[in-house]
Amino acid sequence: MAPASVSGKGILAPARPPVSATMCAFPLTFPPVARIDQTPFTVDILDLSHDGRGVARRPEGHPNAGKTVFVSGALPGERVQARQTGRSRHFDEAEAVEVLQASPDRVRPRCVHFGTCGGCALQHLEASKQILAKQRVLLENFERIGHVSPAQVLPPLTGDAWGYRRKGRFSVRRVEKKDRTLVGFRERDPRFVADLSECHTVVPKVGALVRPLSELVDGLQARREIPQVEFIVGDPEPEFDGVALVFRHLQPLPEADLAALRAFGERHRLAVFLQPGGAESVHPLWPQAPSLAFRLPQWDVILGFRPLDFIQVNASLNELMIARALELLDAQPGDRVLDLFCGLGNFTLPLARRVAEAVGVEGDAGLVARARENAARNGLANAHFHAADLTRDQRGAPWMRQGFDKLLLDPPRSGAIEVLRQLPLEKFGRIVYVSCHPGSLARDAGYLVNERGWRLVSAGVMDMFPQTAHVESIALFEPGRGR
Repeated sequence: MAPASVSGKGILAPARPPVSATMCAFPLTFPPVARIDQTPFTVDILDLSHDGRGVARRPEGHPNAGKTVFVSGALPGERVQARQTGRSRHFDEAEAVEVLQASPDRVRPRCVHFGTCGGCALQHLEASKQILAKQRVLLENFERIGHVSPAQVLPPLTGDAWGYRRKGRFSVRRVEKKDRTLVGFRERDPRFVADLSECHTVVPKVGALVRPLSELVDGLQARREIPQVEFIVGDPEPEFDGVALVFRHLQPLPEADLAALRAFGERHRLAVFLQPGGAESVHPLWPQAPSLAFRLPQWDVILGFRPLDFIQVNASLNELMIARALELLDAQPGDRVLDLFCGLGNFTLPLARRVAEAVGVEGDAGLVARARENAARNGLANAHFHAADLTRDQRGAPWMRQGFDKLLLDPPRSGAIEVLRQLPLEKFGRIVYVSCHPGSLARDAGYLVNERGWRLVSAGVMDMFPQTAHVESIALFEPGRGR
């Protein structure tokens, strides 16, 4: 079978075989690609999908009656005119071109780029309804994937709906037709970079830099050699205001470009880093040795980090999340707590303020090194960290053989099923699971409840990414049989 190639919509399709000289005597023919009929059609929106699109079905009388249609920009209860944009065997894709009957939950999007920029999916839905939609996604995943349901649904955690995002990546592209360099997030069609003039979800200091960054890069000699600019925000420092930018560059930068980047950092009070290669190649341009850190005041903890490290993107929500996790764990002064996928110590160090010992385990050795530095910086001798690949067999690891009272997990999107299968779960009194993907949480909850005899006591959503369809959640498990 021919290797796969990626089509314009990102759908894998068989690649066409290359033409060689020996094949030229035999003309190659391929079936014509059918065009999508983009004639607007009227449809009623029945539901909201997990990625924030309206869900409809082709009406009776249509050749594909009953086929699901996902409609961008449409809300449940609405009647819209839509234009088809894509299709697959099981569903069609479309975008709303006119709202004929609006939902009472519809609001005017704040950002002029909404609908083009792919950074947000829900700006047209009232904020209090966004979190309820995410709660429904979580509960549906529990039922459909895990075949479980929580005994209690926790009140949603919410914070600022705007100006919250302190970590992200801007794509950069020189567009000759516009005679400009674009800096921004990808469009809904990820082949293109959105032509942004502002962004309301990132922290205001960064949002105000979108157009100046575009002008800066456009004036560089190496403007075609810079594919991305990452940003990360910590607390203000004497030399800069806490914002760090990382310029990825594919070729060495000439001295004039370095001078321009340095001057930009000084003028806007930004730390400027360069990345000529992999993550290990990142180094400061200005100031000479910038310090990046953020404080968790409730626990008197400071977490230092490097510019490409993972930190929770929403600072205020992060503090609410830590408080809820510690509350659900019922952390006591004599407890020994195991924190898996611990990163920089975001949960481990606040836990160490309350318990006898907190042990963090993380797969990224660099993050573990920073976590140890953070423990020393905060005088927390009862916080210990280990580097380990938690997707592999760790049953012989020294930390695995230690006794613990409680378990906290904050895994990546893939979840924690591999390490859960290894752990002596019967020795834990409670498990708190923080998740960035409701599907993997639901799968792992099904394993804990239906195969290991735990109870799903409570679960709830946390609005880490307002205006987007991303669902962050937290769940509490206790020993005991049944749902």
